Amino acid sequence: MRRPSALRNDRPGERGPLGPDTTASLREEARLLHTLGISKPLLARMARTAMQRGTTIEQELLSSGEIEEDAYFAGLARMYGLPFLAEIPAELVDDHRAIDSQLTEPRMLRLHYPNRPPVMALVPTITQIESMRVRLKRSGNLADACVTTTPSAIRRAVWQVGEERRAHQAVHQLFEKARPLSARLVVTGDQGFLAGLFLSVVTLAATIAPYLSLSLVHFLVSAFHLGGLFLRLFVVAYGQNQPLQKLAFEGDAGAVPIYTVMVAIYREAAVVPQLLAALDALDWPKSRLDIKLVCEADDAETLAAIRAAGPGPHIEVIAVPSMAPRTKPKALTYALAGARGSFVTIYDAEDRPHPQQLREAYHSFCMGPPDLVCLQAPLVIANAGESWVSAIFALEYTALFRRLLPALGFHRMPLPLGGTSNHFRAQALIESGGWDPYNVTEDADLGMRLYRMGYRAATLTLPTFEDAPVNFRVWLGQRTRWYKGWLQTWLVMMRQPIRTCREMGWLSFLVSQLLVGGMLVAALSHPGMLIFVTLSILSLMQIPAPQPGVFTSMMLGIDIFNIIGSYAVFFALGATPMTDREKHGMGWKWAMIPVYWMGVSLAAWKAVIELRLRPFYWNKTPHSPSRVVIDQRRNSLATATSSSESA
Repeated sequence: MRRPSALRNDRPGERGPLGPDTTASLREEARLLHTLGISKPLLARMARTAMQRGTTIEQELLSSGEIEEDAYFAGLARMYGLPFLAEIPAELVDDHRAIDSQLTEPRMLRLHYPNRPPVMALVPTITQIESMRVRLKRSGNLADACVTTTPSAIRRAVWQVGEERRAHQAVHQLFEKARPLSARLVVTGDQGFLAGLFLSVVTLAATIAPYLSLSLVHFLVSAFHLGGLFLRLFVVAYGQNQPLQKLAFEGDAGAVPIYTVMVAIYREAAVVPQLLAALDALDWPKSRLDIKLVCEADDAETLAAIRAAGPGPHIEVIAVPSMAPRTKPKALTYALAGARGSFVTIYDAEDRPHPQQLREAYHSFCMGPPDLVCLQAPLVIANAGESWVSAIFALEYTALFRRLLPALGFHRMPLPLGGTSNHFRAQALIESGGWDPYNVTEDADLGMRLYRMGYRAATLTLPTFEDAPVNFRVWLGQRTRWYKGWLQTWLVMMRQPIRTCREMGWLSFLVSQLLVGGMLVAALSHPGMLIFVTLSILSLMQIPAPQPGVFTSMMLGIDIFNIIGSYAVFFALGATPMTDREKHGMGWKWAMIPVYWMGVSLAAWKAVIELRLRPFYWNKTPHSPSRVVIDQRRNSLATATSSSESA
């Protein structure tokens, strides 16, 4: 695949710092805005902010919420004697690919009325509208062919008129442009033939020499399991020799690019207030922030909750039309057409990202090599103490996001990304085809695809807090979906294994096999290993005890090492990076690791069955407002009340 070149950080419609005549430009802009009736103190404050960020006073005013967009553009049109259109009927707009540019930089849109010539809807700026009015006046009848409108009105009309085309593109573009990389075909014809041939050979061998065949399969599975264990042992050693260092960066209050934040939210009305509060806390100028809440068009409850919450002008709600498969990656790929930022990050509805996470990601991209296109922030479980399920889940997440992924990123190995808090260079994300709508663990798939394209990923230090399932049934549904997606990812990688190895490099290919394939083998084979070890030990406890053969003794030793070693490494990888508070929250629940592993195995076997019966079914994990956040607010309120009473 194509190797990356240096990627630009700018996107259409994005401005850097103003030039040498910044002060004069801002003064003229302020003068014009003051004639519109905006107070001088407000203009002075916005001018200082615009000077720092390399924006305009107008941009800062609109993004601050100090004035409403409709009122501002209506007043602008009224002052200069131009017609104003607050809402653009979608039936007046013809759909074509070129109008998608108006999603990222809404400036003009041609309207086709049935009983009059076409009309151009324009979004004027305060510095351009006077010259535009003069040109229209000179043109005579051209003035009747133009109206002014708002950027939001143009975006709403363009989203609506092109929804079917974009939905079709989101669903089919990866399959049509890079079919071997799409999970739409669960198993290709070649894979089906090889799988059938393998099963036939295994069945024949089991009929002719059952003990030898079983021993050979047992050896291969145990060896693969052992390889994955040694990889994690290496990570434990890496974590001890290379303690994680927090990246030092200065919170830059100066000019920054637009950053797009996308949140796929479905049937999550209860967490909308918590989500908006977390997004509002992000330390990034709102004039350079492009937040998109991506909802399903028929999710009326969530859409109503967002409207009731009254999100700021920097937040756009995108309604994704109903089209199978109804998955998170399809929704995100659909919304990607409107991403205005140089950088894109993904959050889940229940996430509470560190306020400075965008700052750290931007700093890391600026300081990193050109092929660094993805950064994964650590996910930290905030409710580890609620149940044994959430406690072991927290241990697992700590091992993955604070030990395994940082080690892989340091050595420039492929990263199986988490489903949230991924930060991307927008250009590379778009060129890669976005997320596979048919892969239900789209994050891991995208991480492998980016690596095959020659890009690299690394990790951040500032976390995103989220809550783990506390109920085993909910956890099992989520984990089944994850394993099904990892199976899809492995099958995609193995469609052309020689090509995949050549693109990734033999060492990275081996590591990816241990990461994805090894995890699947370990989960599927775990009950069999336990049965073999248990039966072998019970056999040795008989009187007189039978004398086991050399091979049986060797396999018994390997399996015992695999089982005990896996439990121990699982605990060591997770516990060592934990803070004392996190360890206290987990308490004794770490003793449930063997039970948790049996649950993992059950999820893996369910995933195998589901891959055959319902390959693209998305098992939705329900969320509710975080108890941790609720308790913090309650404590803050109690403290404030106590302080006021004391006063």
